[in-house]
Amino acid sequence: MVYSDNRHTYKHISRSWKNNRIRRILQYNSKIYYAFGCPCIRICNIGDLTDAKSKDRMGSNQILQEWKYYRNILENTNVTEKTLWLDVRGNHDNFNVVSLESKNNYYSNYSIQGKKYPKSYIYKVTVGSETYSFIAIDACLKPGPKRPFNFVGVLDEQELKKIQELVNISKENNADYIVWFGHYPTSCILSQSDTSIRNIIGKYKESMVYLCGHYHTLGGSVPNMYTTQQAGFLELELADWKDNRMYRLAAIDHGQFSFIDMKHQDWPVVLITNPKHALYMMPRKENVNSIIKSTHIRILAFSTVPIKSVEVQLNNKSWLRCKNVKGPLYAVKWNASEYSNGIHHIQVRVIDEKGREKIIMQPFSLDGSRLSFGFLPRLILMSNVSRIFQFLFGSVLVLIVAPLCVFRFLHILCEAKRMSRPRIRVKFFRWWIRKLWILSTIDRLFFPLVLYALYLIVGPWAIGEVIENHIGIIFAWGTFVGNSFLPGAFTYAYGFFQLFSFHLPLMLLLAHQADKRLQNTERTYKKSSKFYLVLQNVPIILLIIMQVNMAYFFWLAYGTLATILCPLRTWSVLLALILWYQVNAMPQACFRSALSIWSGHA
Repeated sequence: MVYSDNRHTYKHISRSWKNNRIRRILQYNSKIYYAFGCPCIRICNIGDLTDAKSKDRMGSNQILQEWKYYRNILENTNVTEKTLWLDVRGNHDNFNVVSLESKNNYYSNYSIQGKKYPKSYIYKVTVGSETYSFIAIDACLKPGPKRPFNFVGVLDEQELKKIQELVNISKENNADYIVWFGHYPTSCILSQSDTSIRNIIGKYKESMVYLCGHYHTLGGSVPNMYTTQQAGFLELELADWKDNRMYRLAAIDHGQFSFIDMKHQDWPVVLITNPKHALYMMPRKENVNSIIKSTHIRILAFSTVPIKSVEVQLNNKSWLRCKNVKGPLYAVKWNASEYSNGIHHIQVRVIDEKGREKIIMQPFSLDGSRLSFGFLPRLILMSNVSRIFQFLFGSVLVLIVAPLCVFRFLHILCEAKRMSRPRIRVKFFRWWIRKLWILSTIDRLFFPLVLYALYLIVGPWAIGEVIENHIGIIFAWGTFVGNSFLPGAFTYAYGFFQLFSFHLPLMLLLAHQADKRLQNTERTYKKSSKFYLVLQNVPIILLIIMQVNMAYFFWLAYGTLATILCPLRTWSVLLALILWYQVNAMPQACFRSALSIWSGHA
């Protein structure tokens, strides 16, 4: 089985076909399952079949020509005659799609499976005496807004019920194994009921793996985004094809699921199917005895030219030469009982007739000894990104509102002589406590800053065409489009970025400038030079330029109406200008309360 997160492939595939790249992928990968007696391979295309972005890369819409590219390439290569091609929608395929019946829902007409299966579906494959169920999960939003508020997937009760029916069909077919695939990772799929997709997948022993994409390895920062979920099944994210040219080769060998991620044109391709990698063992889903009782090491190896040699080395012992069984399948006898305890290592060296060499090494275990996945992959795939976004948004909101409110309360107590001003020894903290304290005493600065931050929790962020010709209202906690409600998730991340990159710096700049004004009231006033006046305004100018730039991007994404009626982006620019004018022009009487506590003579 070969699959890819096919993000933005339309032009790249067409160019690659002319360069024989895709031709080679289809031609040589078609041999993989031949070794297991299967007449064709399975290619799972896990979403983002098209780019759906405007030329400026900020706007989004379904572009018919991209879908024609996708369909024509599949038809010109006769791929469906050579392989089983299973595709499913991603969030890019759902940009600006109001419903499945919409005329711009091109997935239904230009994909392979979309006409028959508009949403989630099941495909049964029988190989010999074993039956495999491939279940596609479509968690695209209904309706599908434009980017960026189309990042997180949702499964409503109707879709969850349908997925449960697909599982029931798989059980009726007596499927030995279930391979799940979809665009969104489970951490990025919201559920509108108490049952989550993880619960459904993990409930059945036949469920071995969930294959997904979408995260793009976080820009390469988490290249191996794999984990074993608490229910015991593997979840494997894959880098995209467009930028990274990555695809995944996977196989099920005597009930053991193995895989390897490869960069296109990195030949030879080698996958050890027995013994499988110790990190990816699934004791609750697999039967380890199949490895313990095995008589041969089995390897899949293939290239664009015939394979010259395949050799195996166990625990740095002597190399053993493998024999070709059939197609890309190579094997060599071994005595599994010699490796019954602890972690061991197997190394494979493959050389093709062009002299290209590939050496891979992986650990294996026969007694249940386990290895641990990295912290970041586990955090990203096992958590709930919506809750992470909510936590980030809430944290920075508290960071902005709480200090000002606390310092204002303490100031009231100090003025009433119920406490004395705190004495802070660390200069840095004393410096900023003084500035924020002073800011909290100035009503015309304190109330706009605090109330604007609190407004973002409950008030609308923007009103405009969330979907073309459909007015929507965006809140932190969700978006209303017509009669539909889309729960908030990525909105919290968007709000976090707004507060952290604009509101927090604005608060600190105002606090610093208010402190400067107060200091000037305590000493002989000297007229500042023009250079100094320009210099002190540079930070706020840069901040406003950045925010105007963000408002411009928002305009590219959602249009003029949404930009005008946008307290989150556009109105915040006006707020910053007004508050900066106030902190520089307000009368000295506004500092009287702060002077009573922070004056040098106080």
